[in-house]
Amino acid sequence: MTDQSPLLSVKDLHAWYDESHVLHGVNLEVARGETVTILGRNGVGKTSTLRAIMGIMRKRIGDIHFDGQDLMRLPLHHTARTGIGYVPEERGIFATLTVEENLILPPVVSKNGMSVAEIYDLFPNLLERRTSAGTKLSGGEQQMLAMARMLRTGAQMLILDEPTEGLAPVIVQRIGEVLQTLKQRGMTILLVEQNFRFASKIADRFYLMEHGAVTTGFDVADLPDRMDMLHEVLGV
Repeated sequence: MTDQSPLLSVKDLHAWYDESHVLHGVNLEVARGETVTILGRNGVGKTSTLRAIMGIMRKRIGDIHFDGQDLMRLPLHHTARTGIGYVPEERGIFATLTVEENLILPPVVSKNGMSVAEIYDLFPNLLERRTSAGTKLSGGEQQMLAMARMLRTGAQMLILDEPTEGLAPVIVQRIGEVLQTLKQRGMTILLVEQNFRFASKIADRFYLMEHGAVTTGFDVADLPDRMDMLHEVLGV
């Protein structure tokens, strides 16, 4: 990490699903070039936090700034063009399109986006399946394609929701290797991840969520001193 100024800043974020108040003053920051993981049990608001940042949850108040832009004032379709590459848990692959068609469909928002050739170099599995339809891909291949699609757009930051959920260990390992490579290239990453051991190998910092709010944040170097707390809260 060479620049510690926050690329993403979230302050006192509240959000609702209809009348259900699900986020209660979330505060977090992600510096440029940093990998941050949000930890917490199911239902504590991790995915809702990502959805609120992206503007998918419209009933929200608080402060969200990304690269100096006020995301609270932007319509949803503009948020995706600011340089955030959001990969939801459901991945959003177009089932009837081929791998390559899925790759080239999203608009490129920055000249720093990877070429298709660079994508295939990073994800050799996708090169092998480039003419296969989305319906023919395994869960791991779909996850790789969803990530690759965002990298091609030139996103400054990847936001990943449960990228290893339900995947075979060999695919989890491969995704970890890709994220390490992206870190080395200076990519900023925010992820929600249930697989704590996976997250502990790639994250620089962690935020722990409970009951719709961030209760603590700590660096990876502090993990040994936090394990008893994490075991109590997460069962890891």
